[in-house]
Amino acid sequence: MWRLNAVRHKARDRNTAGEEFRLKRREQEREFRQARKDQQLVSKRLIEEDEEEDEGSMDTADSKLWNDQELVELFQGVQHGGEKRTSNLRTLRKALRSPEAQLVVIGLENSMQVLVGLLSGSSAQCQLEATHCVHQLSSSTCARVGAACLPATPYLITYLSGQNAKFTRPNLAVVEAVGFVVAQLLQAKDASEKIIPLVMSSGLTLHLLAALQPHPEYGMGAAIECAWCLHYLACCDKGFEALISQGAVSQCSSLLITLGGAVATGNTEEGIELLIWPLLRCVGNLLAGGALECCGSQLTDSRLLAALCILAQAFLQPHPGLARESLWALNNLTADSSVFSSAVLYLSLVPSLIQLLPFSKGINTMVLQVLANVAYQGTEYCVQLIHSGLLPALCSTLKMADPAVVTLSLEVLCLLLASSSQAAVKFVELGGSVALEAMRYNSQDELRLRASYLLEHHLPASSQS
Repeated sequence: MWRLNAVRHKARDRNTAGEEFRLKRREQEREFRQARKDQQLVSKRLIEEDEEEDEGSMDTADSKLWNDQELVELFQGVQHGGEKRTSNLRTLRKALRSPEAQLVVIGLENSMQVLVGLLSGSSAQCQLEATHCVHQLSSSTCARVGAACLPATPYLITYLSGQNAKFTRPNLAVVEAVGFVVAQLLQAKDASEKIIPLVMSSGLTLHLLAALQPHPEYGMGAAIECAWCLHYLACCDKGFEALISQGAVSQCSSLLITLGGAVATGNTEEGIELLIWPLLRCVGNLLAGGALECCGSQLTDSRLLAALCILAQAFLQPHPGLARESLWALNNLTADSSVFSSAVLYLSLVPSLIQLLPFSKGINTMVLQVLANVAYQGTEYCVQLIHSGLLPALCSTLKMADPAVVTLSLEVLCLLLASSSQAAVKFVELGGSVALEAMRYNSQDELRLRASYLLEHHLPASSQS
């Protein structure tokens, strides 16, 4: 198996032409990565409800309008136990889909303590139903309900970090639901001050990492929720350093390689994208938040880059957002890294990336970011990009309507043309100078200046006559 440390191109002396473009681009790219990471920290998401028990009758609990007294009596039935506790919890779970019912329940004395306390009970079904109740409350749009869930955080963390085997195999459905609740709480406004320190000091992250591998009998649910928890921890400055030190980059990357191989061969489970998504975000955020050298020892397998390209291509049509996440992780890997940029060339990934340039929705801009990362490494890298067919592709992207695509295309083109005079001749032969001439009349000042710079400093004078 080829390893990244086997290839380390020495960066050659950079041509000073276009250095201003390079420096500006690097700063913009760093700001972009941090802004995207910050945005993901507040990206709420809800899991689908299990409708299996709700089919058939119309007199279900969520179709009924509950008055306050009925809700009080229902909760008392849950609190007092007995043979009907499970059915009472199931009814309560459905009733809690109503915002009004949520407010009534959180107003009852010790209501959250009762529900959380049932997680450590002897009945697996009661555990599951109680967790669904907490899940309903934690996903509420009402600020009062969300605030009422916060005191339950230490108990939920203790549950997930428990050493008892009964919490990690037969009751993975409970772990899944609790994991979802913790993921919701990790997005609270004061999570970085109150919740994340609790999580990091509890040792929970090691259990989250251990639960990432899907269980053959119980499916991917628990792994998905634990991956989302890791994603939100990775978004926070107080969490990513510890995650890196605990091997999160290595474990998430290894699983992505496995999943990428499964996608490539068509040997996948239904809903596999639900696990890939948070794993991609976790790796992307860890690479964006910490210096790449801190993760270097955990990133020795070049198959990760190939897996990211495979995922971007496979999910381009059904899930373009997931394809974009794959490319974002690839962008963060190659940014300021000669080793990973060399791997992109060594593994012949450039033609696959070029195939993605016609696609919008942020796909082509992310691809151009990656290609710019590679080109930024120096002349040798630019020459190999040219040999991989990038110049004809840039001739096409320069004509696109999206200003962001055109700007990035000009930046990559500047690096390529500065690498050799042969590149300029070939670009003119492809008709690229015509697009630059037309750009001199563009309404955007920056595009006009960039096009004029390239025409005046890098293209043969005869091409402009």
